Amino acid sequence: MIYPKIPLAQTVIQLCKTKGAKHIIISPGSRNAPLTIGFTNDPFFKCYSIVDERCAAFFALGIAQQLKEPTAVVCTSGSALLNYYPAVSEAFFSNIPLIVISADRPKHLVGIGDGQTINQKNVFENHILYSANLKLDLKDEKQVPSHEELPIFKNLEDKFERLLGLQKDIQTNNEEEINTAINAANIKKGPVHINVPFDEPLYDMVETLSVSPKIIEAVAKEEDVEDYVLKSCFEDWNSASKKMILVGVNGPNEIEKKWLDEIAEDDSVIVLTESTSNLHHPSFFPSIDKLIAPLNPEEKKQLQPDILVTFGGLIISKKIKQFLRQYQPKHHWHIDAKMANDTFFCLDTHIKKSPNAFFELFLPRVTHYVKSNYKATWTAVKQHRSKRHKAYMAEIPFSDFKVFNSVLKSIPDNYILQSGNSSTIRYTQLFKIHKSIDVFCNRGTSGIDGSTSTAIGCAVASMKPTVFITGDLSFFYDSNALWNNYIPRSLRIIVVNNKGGGIFRILPGHKNTENFDTYFETNHNLTAEHLCKMYGLNYEVATDEAALKTSLESFYIESEHPKLLEIFTPKDINDEILLNYFEFVR
Repeated sequence: MIYPKIPLAQTVIQLCKTKGAKHIIISPGSRNAPLTIGFTNDPFFKCYSIVDERCAAFFALGIAQQLKEPTAVVCTSGSALLNYYPAVSEAFFSNIPLIVISADRPKHLVGIGDGQTINQKNVFENHILYSANLKLDLKDEKQVPSHEELPIFKNLEDKFERLLGLQKDIQTNNEEEINTAINAANIKKGPVHINVPFDEPLYDMVETLSVSPKIIEAVAKEEDVEDYVLKSCFEDWNSASKKMILVGVNGPNEIEKKWLDEIAEDDSVIVLTESTSNLHHPSFFPSIDKLIAPLNPEEKKQLQPDILVTFGGLIISKKIKQFLRQYQPKHHWHIDAKMANDTFFCLDTHIKKSPNAFFELFLPRVTHYVKSNYKATWTAVKQHRSKRHKAYMAEIPFSDFKVFNSVLKSIPDNYILQSGNSSTIRYTQLFKIHKSIDVFCNRGTSGIDGSTSTAIGCAVASMKPTVFITGDLSFFYDSNALWNNYIPRSLRIIVVNNKGGGIFRILPGHKNTENFDTYFETNHNLTAEHLCKMYGLNYEVATDEAALKTSLESFYIESEHPKLLEIFTPKDINDEILLNYFEFVR
């Protein structure tokens, strides 16, 4: 087998291998050549070449999201590394194990005006679980060019032995740092950064390894819940007649069905879910905004819970955030082994367990259900809203709202739905998603950047076919995502094109002015047609309900190439139709 000659490159590659980081996304460059040589010549690794580092990082994020195992991105030195930052921050807030491996200039070449050189040390400081800043060798640590002798040893008789000892310390340090970084990604679930300095020559290869790095095993430990915390929780739970469970981003099949069924039996509990919660039960309450938005102050007071229990990732619905901040529960518990956000400014208990572990501990000891009409009252409201929802769909014209109704119904069973951010995920929230469909969206930072790249990474890694639904601005913003040789032909992309940032027409602001159209809505006349021709995707278009229906009938049929369906909607009425909806369903 062929290896890079540089021992530091060998060390990084061997530790990635032993710790199961199999998928490696490489952006071409010269300074990272030792890493590229090592990864691409080892059959253990599945390597991908993606030029645009921002797209590469989100592509890796999509793979890691699906496999739930660390996925690495590798780049050259300089500004290339900074293009990873949007995906790094998304991985940080979404608990996705992403390993960033950046090549760097040697220390003696940093800060002297050398090309492709920035201050790479701790560059992701505020959005990273761990930063490993590796050392090249003893000369570089003393900032001595390779052709010069170390001045500190000129007068030492034992300089050779001393040099070997210090160099061994550097190797030990590097091994410990790499182990710590990858272990953090594995156990704590999030991004880590390994910065690797290389000096020239960069392209030399050997046929045998010169290092055998030490493996430090990762140890996962879940904290015990204190007895007094459990006792307090039991007392509060057993005395409360209005209990609300709100579930944020949650992976498919993560919560055991027996706990969902048990919770559903309690008439004093309502469970609010979002599209990204991936929880389904007939008695639960999806489409939160449909429930919350039409409420008057008296109804909101009736809905106000005594206890709020949250688990999962970040919440999409702004309306539930506004509601719970104004009508705060007496107690808010968040269940998560890692962290708890005080989203509603009333968090009083962080239960440092996984939801399954907590329910295993807690629910069997709940001895009786409190008599309550809490769930029955709001179930009746939910049923009324559902009827009004169907009536509204029957009377509105072709629009974003109508499109999402048709598109979401058309998705075949057992698909993965990747949603773009902004208006796409908010429209998706208003519709029922079949329980066999897994829903994902980059809600860590909720940005529009990288959604297409993430969907493609997901499609590459998943055994299920993937459909990606996105808005026009998000799609065009990440159009380099299609510069990718790994897109499976089963991928389906749906672009809802309302010729600008349609969500801004819903938000407060002075619409229909030149300033608004230019700087907020970002009017444009772009289409995806030529991008599809350039990148080899089948392109279809729909501009009305009949054309959309015809397109969707054959859209998911197997094809030789991935497909993209672009749906043009009338932007001038989309906002009114959505805003009127919440009044209508009342």
